[in-house]
Amino acid sequence: MDMLEDLESLQFEYGIPEEDRTWLFLQGRSRGLMIEACAHATFFCKLVFILRQSLHGNQISGSPIAYEKLNVGIIGGGHLGKQLARVLLQLVPIPTESLRISTRRPEVLDELQDLGVQCFYHNACLVSWANVVFLCCLPSQLPNICLEIQNSLEKTCIVYSFVAAIPVPRLKLLLNHTNILRPQYQCADKFVNIWGANKEIIAALQDPVILRATCPYSPAGGISLNIKWLEGVFYAALNICTAKEMSHPRVLQLLSEHLLSVHFEDCGEDRASCPKFQLTDFVSKTYAKNLPLKRPFPWFDLVAVQLKETPFSQHLSKSTALQNHLTHFYCHSFGISLSKEDEPSVSTGSPSQ
Repeated sequence: MDMLEDLESLQFEYGIPEEDRTWLFLQGRSRGLMIEACAHATFFCKLVFILRQSLHGNQISGSPIAYEKLNVGIIGGGHLGKQLARVLLQLVPIPTESLRISTRRPEVLDELQDLGVQCFYHNACLVSWANVVFLCCLPSQLPNICLEIQNSLEKTCIVYSFVAAIPVPRLKLLLNHTNILRPQYQCADKFVNIWGANKEIIAALQDPVILRATCPYSPAGGISLNIKWLEGVFYAALNICTAKEMSHPRVLQLLSEHLLSVHFEDCGEDRASCPKFQLTDFVSKTYAKNLPLKRPFPWFDLVAVQLKETPFSQHLSKSTALQNHLTHFYCHSFGISLSKEDEPSVSTGSPSQ
């Protein structure tokens, strides 16, 4: 409950001159971007966790109770870093021992440390431990951070950057690393504030209206996500499987079982027409023709995936059924169900960096 809600003189807007109030939408937009960023990072970690569990279970004779930790590191303990940590702890959920934060001022993160999260200042140590690293630092800090961590990054470590001012090709050069994801958001001229100004980020992501607005294909709330991010997520999933040397037919089966398992009303009882992933959805027909049956997928450069057209780009743009299934899977991963009228309209965004 917001105790200040009915006290007009104590509201943020009260002291702002009338001529400056047209800029108040920027406050809502900033909050919307924060919620979108946390939602997509949470979804990504959920997906990585599912895959690692499935792969580990597959390696030890299909045991359904096999457990493999997902170690997540955050570089930067500012507003975004703290909010992201809280969301990942509660909504993935990531155990406190599997989340660490490296920041210049770990002493200001008392609340997270009291929960059991290790907070320190040693970027190289953090990335050598983590499977996924979130960059939540200032653009001016990034070159030095990259210099500190580039020799400690394992090939399989996924770097997820929120530093919007640094394009992903530049980040690739700074890190000498290809396993990089960076979401790109576009704000519409017409802003509609649906982002729940009086709600904590965690509570906002449990609100069906707000959660649906964060769907990869939704332009609701005046903020849209470049759909190349979703492609990057899929190819990152393939790289995770390749690192475990899983054969590509098994990978396709695994992705279809987990990512396309949530059906919508039009599917009915007959699920035969529902999409399933094929080899040529991700690689060229020529490459697919020459790939031996038991071989894994190749290792993909995620930077190239986010900059160029891929076989998956074409498949994703042409298949409405696939878009719908992925939208339903996204909402289902947060515990939200979609009806037919809830399905968001498609907004693909620009692939430019």
